[in-house]
Amino acid sequence: MAVVTFYEKPGCKGNLRQKTLLAAAGHTVQAKSLKAEAWTADRLLAFLGPLPVADWFNRAAPAVKSGEIVPEDLGFEDALHLLLENPLLIRRPLMEVGEERMVGFDTPAVDAWLGLKDVELPAGNIEACVHGPEGHGSCGSHAHDEEEHAGCGTH
Repeated sequence: MAVVTFYEKPGCKGNLRQKTLLAAAGHTVQAKSLKAEAWTADRLLAFLGPLPVADWFNRAAPAVKSGEIVPEDLGFEDALHLLLENPLLIRRPLMEVGEERMVGFDTPAVDAWLGLKDVELPAGNIEACVHGPEGHGSCGSHAHDEEEHAGCGTH
């Protein structure tokens, strides 16, 4: 089984579902805050570099959902600058095992990479935001500012 470094937004219910799935498959998950990490261009590009620029972004981030940021319209340098400035715009989770990295939680890709050992998958899109019973987003916060809810897609 693998030791997975899992960069997340702390309190995100979607990330919690993903970590729970990895743990159920026997992997050790070391969760780290995406926002608290000291990202450099080189470090971030180790994850994002193989992907098209538009796939670097969290589609549920308020600035992306509102159209303020249109990932398809951004060049490499501008996109990288935005993500380094505001890590909550980064598509998550970022996962790392040794020198291998993955962006997002595409279940078949994660299964092929790490193995999910026929763990029962939760219903719905495992990469999508989860909304709690009180209508709050996956961030686990009851605050109503965009910073706290970035990526929930609820505000």
